[in-house]
Parts: sequence; structure tokens; C-alpha cells
Amino acid sequence: MAPKILKAVAVVLGALLLALAAYVAYVVLSYERLGDELSLAVEAPPAADESPRGTVEVGAELTVVAANIGFGAYNRDFDFFMDGGTGSVAASPEVVREDVVGTAKAVRETGADFALFQEVDVDGTRSHHVDEYALLREQFPADTAVFCQNYDSAFLAWPLYAPHGANRAGLVTFSAFPIADGTRYQLPISEGFGKFLDLDRCFSLCRIPTDDGRALSLINVHLSAYGADESIMAAQRAKLYEVMVREREAGNYVIAGGDFNHDMIGVSGEVYGNEVQVVESWAKPYDFDGVPAGFTVAAKAKLDEVGIEAFADAATCRDAGRPYDGTNDRWIMDTFICSDNVECLEYTTMDLDFAYSDHNPVMMRFKLGAA
Repeated sequence: MAPKILKAVAVVLGALLLALAAYVAYVVLSYERLGDELSLAVEAPPAADESPRGTVEVGAELTVVAANIGFGAYNRDFDFFMDGGTGSVAASPEVVREDVVGTAKAVRETGADFALFQEVDVDGTRSHHVDEYALLREQFPADTAVFCQNYDSAFLAWPLYAPHGANRAGLVTFSAFPIADGTRYQLPISEGFGKFLDLDRCFSLCRIPTDDGRALSLINVHLSAYGADESIMAAQRAKLYEVMVREREAGNYVIAGGDFNHDMIGVSGEVYGNEVQVVESWAKPYDFDGVPAGFTVAAKAKLDEVGIEAFADAATCRDAGRPYDGTNDRWIMDTFICSDNVECLEYTTMDLDFAYSDHNPVMMRFKLGAA
């Protein structure tokens, strides 16, 4: 009897190992990265009776908002398995729609001329296959738009109780003015197993003509969070800076905004009273000394101007290892980096209290100065 049981166990184990090997082979063989410097499609406003305004006026007051929508899952009740929680998939399609539209409406109500969104799923297991880009388009019917893919994963069968699945997502840029062109720039990522869990990191550059014959070079960025050591993060920053400096040297006005996955004021733990002071790579202080000459990190500049005691902006990101109850650790991770010919008139966090995402949007009112 015992030999038969052992044989049955061996057969089952062999089948499981074979299935595991087949799955690993599927994940590895299906892995593919997009190339560098790819042209992006510029989409006209979907409303037939709407059209974007003319060129951007130098000296006029303008507003830009950046928001990581957390693929429509990260409301206050959500935690994430890669942050120490258990969640991996949004609660329902209805929750996804509510969260995406909630953030979009808050951004739209600011009257922003430009909006930069990150973690926008167009077809994902984790977001119940809701086309979030289409939801955003409905909220900005008069804007020109550019979608830039940064995630197209094989089916990730983890965690086993609720697999993260197959997902395609990206960065979305909206402009109330015509966008002349869009380009996707690839970012370095880790080459270990972690690359299968991380995004296909990139940033998009959209050039928006100005009335002085130059362009507003609007960069939408989402740097690595998981599986990236400092050398990878440094290489990502170097690639981003290379394009920013080149655009500035061409005489353009440069704004890079989005989720930098670092502490963008350097002292978030002190400002927000965080329990954890030694944190993962995605929450370490940003390398402010490495920012190119002539460029300014808006959040850090505000902190330096008013001081830690007077810095009253809400955090832009919360710890997603557990649902949000107001006591989670928090950081400033989302901001803008601007060239010296962009004057920041006002910069702030839009305090949505993490109602729709684990990120709060950030807003900057600015004007383009004489080059």
C-alpha cells in the first residue's frame, strides 16, 4: 500500500513541478520590452464640437496637475501585497470606475490646462478589464491626449488566492492646447527576476507649441518602486535629466511631473510623524544634489522657502501595507521639476485624503518666462 501512495505522491509532485516549469517558461518567453524613443500617437479631442486652444502664451498663468490613480484600486480600504498587505485586485469594476472618475473630476475641477496621470490601466486583470483611459477621456473631452504604455505583463499568478494577472497600463497626458508631438523614452530597470514584477519603466515627452516659436516640453514620469537598487535609480534619473537638459538647451520650457517614488522633500518622516524612518528604495530621500543646474524640484523648493515647521502641504503618498485610517506613514513622492525659464507661482498638494488612490494629486500654477 505504501509504495502506491508514494508513487501517487510522486506523480502529483511531478505534475506540479512540470506545471511550474511551464509557467516560468511562459512568463520568461512572453517578456518583451518596447524600444527607446518611440513616437506616440497624439489624439484629438473626442468631442466633435470641441477643439484645443491655440498656442501657449508666454507670460500667461497656467496650471498643471499630476496624479497617480493607482489603477483604480487604491481607495482607503485597499492594501497591496507588494507593500506588505494582501490586496492585488480592485474590489470590483464599480470601484475602479468610482475611483478613476473621482480623481479625474477633482483634477478637472481645478481647470488645469495640463494633466499628467500615471498607473492608467487599459486592460487589466487587477482592474477588472475596465478601460481607464476611456474613462479619463470622458472627463477631458476638450483636451488633446497622449497615451504612453509602460506595462504589458504576462499573467502573474501571484498571490495564489487572487492573482495580479495580466495587465496593460501606461501614462496619460492631457493638454488644453494642441500637442505637436509625443515621444516615449525607455528607462533602465533591474535585470533580475524583479523585472517581471516591475513596470516597463519609461517617461513620455509632449511638446506643446508656444507663441514665441518655442515649446513647452511636458514630461510625464513614473520611476521604479520595486526591485530597483540605487544604481538603477541613478541611471533612470540620468536618462530623464539627459532629455530635460537637451530640451532646455533647445530653448524650450521644461516641466517634468509625476510619481518619482522617492521622498521629494527629503524629510517626509519628520513632517508627517512616520513610524518607519528607514524605508525602502522608493521612499528614500531624493538625490537633490544630482538635479541639473537650472532645474528646481517644486516640493523641495517650497519646503526650503517656508521651513519644516511651516510646511503644511498634505502628503502625496501613503503606506499601502494596510488600509488607510489617517495614521499610515506618508510621504511627498509626487511633484514637478522645472527649468529656470518656468516661474512657479503656486505649488500645493490637492488633499483628497486618499479617497480614490494611495496618491494625492499635486498642482502647480506657473507661467513661462523669457528664455
